[in-house]
Amino acid sequence: MTIMSIHRRGRLAVIVPLLVALGGVAQAAPPALAVINRDHGIASSGPFEVVARFEGPGPSGIAVTHGRVFVGFPRHAVNHRGATLAELKDGRLYPYPDAAHSMPSDRAPADRLMSIHGMTTDTQGRLWAIDDGKLAGHPLTPGAAKIIGIDPATNRIFASIILHAPALLPDSHMNDLRVDLTHGAQGTVYITDSSFGMSPALVVVDIATGRQRRVLAGHPSIQAERGFMAVVEGRPLVFDPPRQPPGFVWGGVDGITLSPDGGTLYYSQLTSRRLYSIPTSLLSDFSKDDTQLAAGIRDLGEKGVADGLANDAKGRIYTTNFEHDAIFRRNTDGSFDTMVHDPRILSPDGIFVDGDMVYCTLGQWNRLGSFNGGHDLRVPPYYLIRFPTDPAPAVDAVKPAPG
Repeated sequence: MTIMSIHRRGRLAVIVPLLVALGGVAQAAPPALAVINRDHGIASSGPFEVVARFEGPGPSGIAVTHGRVFVGFPRHAVNHRGATLAELKDGRLYPYPDAAHSMPSDRAPADRLMSIHGMTTDTQGRLWAIDDGKLAGHPLTPGAAKIIGIDPATNRIFASIILHAPALLPDSHMNDLRVDLTHGAQGTVYITDSSFGMSPALVVVDIATGRQRRVLAGHPSIQAERGFMAVVEGRPLVFDPPRQPPGFVWGGVDGITLSPDGGTLYYSQLTSRRLYSIPTSLLSDFSKDDTQLAAGIRDLGEKGVADGLANDAKGRIYTTNFEHDAIFRRNTDGSFDTMVHDPRILSPDGIFVDGDMVYCTLGQWNRLGSFNGGHDLRVPPYYLIRFPTDPAPAVDAVKPAPG
């Protein structure tokens, strides 16, 4: 008897009793149950609440200061007749700082708010917004694109810095901004120009003098990635102009956020999955050229597709993700958490951290007619949501607190 036959006998000795136990007949595996055989990642997760539901124009920018909530309603996609900047109070929207500035009018572009997009606050609690200046169907006009600073204590505009060439291009899309009060006599503003065409860049502005310049326009971390594929509402879509028109929201550098100490600026392209950083001491220095700036850029790896970015006081970065209807968090060790995930989180856009709460606007931008053969597929209401930075820990009645 060979060793091989001994091994076979051993296996039969195990198999035969099993068959007898099953009635002497080999049984097929039971059919997979739907509740088991499915992707558990599609379920909603994370606690969030709907702060507001918006009919009419879709929201984009969001900022919260001293308990007051401000929302931007840009006009670059749809030239609507509503307020472009509003305060959300007692369940209603109030044009901010007043109707004369926020509502459409015949005033000169430099003297009114044209299309408020990204928003933020500085360390003094003042509100800042980028007016991209663009009205759908119209070219940019002089004085339209600008930086706006408003003091919520007085509800008055204290800063209005007009953007101009060569920092501003005809196809500029001044998208978002952050304000750094640690550099410059009165601070420095960093703007992402994601571009309505193919000319994105970072724009740096000195608040005291209004001096401004366009930087890193040719750097790979600024440009939209050609051949990039995103899966949006189940559809695989490729960014490859002019061979095929873009079928989803696309652009160059877009998301932007500052570290808690103001020492580092983080940014990312809209059409990319990578995250980058650069020291603000370098970026704010007007004597540095693009080569010197590029040497200070760090590639921090992938973070998923993202529109808006925001930091909390612990240095954790919250990233919106329009592929997964989710908001992720990049922790300081480089790991990630899913904060919220829900089919209602369509095109998460502007994001802002106020203390221990994260606010985010949901504008359904991927459903605009320009990405869907001229058919506007958006379905109001649009949402403003919020969720905690650190959900409350679970409690157990079997382990009550002492006392």
